[in-house]
Amino acid sequence: MTGLQKFLAGLAVLVALVAGGVIGIAGIGHKYGVLDMAKARMLLEYGFYAAAGAAAAAALVILLALVRQSGGGVISAIFALAVGGGVAYVPWTMHQKETTLPVLNDITTDLANPPAFATLANERKNFASSAEYDPANAPKQKAGYPDIVTLSSKTGAGPLYAKALSEVTKQGWQVAAKNPETGIIEATSVSAWFGFKEDIVIRVTANGDGALLDMRSASREAGTDFGSNADRIRAFIAAVK
Repeated sequence: MTGLQKFLAGLAVLVALVAGGVIGIAGIGHKYGVLDMAKARMLLEYGFYAAAGAAAAAALVILLALVRQSGGGVISAIFALAVGGGVAYVPWTMHQKETTLPVLNDITTDLANPPAFATLANERKNFASSAEYDPANAPKQKAGYPDIVTLSSKTGAGPLYAKALSEVTKQGWQVAAKNPETGIIEATSVSAWFGFKEDIVIRVTANGDGALLDMRSASREAGTDFGSNADRIRAFIAAVK
């Protein structure tokens, strides 16, 4: 039985590592244009099932070792359980977000008058997601992300704009346009793994002695954004408050 435990543990380690490689390739392949999203999703699914299977096999080895009081393969099984579980968690999390969050890929703090893309409008023509905001998204955003609203700041427009531009630079976004006079910043965020491109436009306007900051973040990919645009807006506004 000890030999079987060691064999299962070794196999679980191998499968968990291969699954991690498959999931990594899915993202890298999409980022560099080798895989379209459909093929990348397929690899994610294969990687998830392989990683989950490896974790289950590792858990079985640990259970057998406890029942039979035989430690053969336990160290490898613990390693496989950690790797398999960690690898499976990535596509599982993506699936959970896809099934529970609103199917949106264009989020804005101002649903009535969203900041408009100008410099990046031509760039977005080459992708499935339009530069124009679709008003039909507004009710879904209100229901799914009621906290995404305009930032009203006591800071003047000039200082708030400077702070916003500094934060854009800190985030490492690719700045496409900046104009302190109009209060507009346009930039693009590129994710490290899948290479997803999401365009951002920030608008700062005077409001008495203070200023208003509105922001729009929109994916170039069609379909769901896995909540990334809403997360980006939340984090950005929290940073410039």
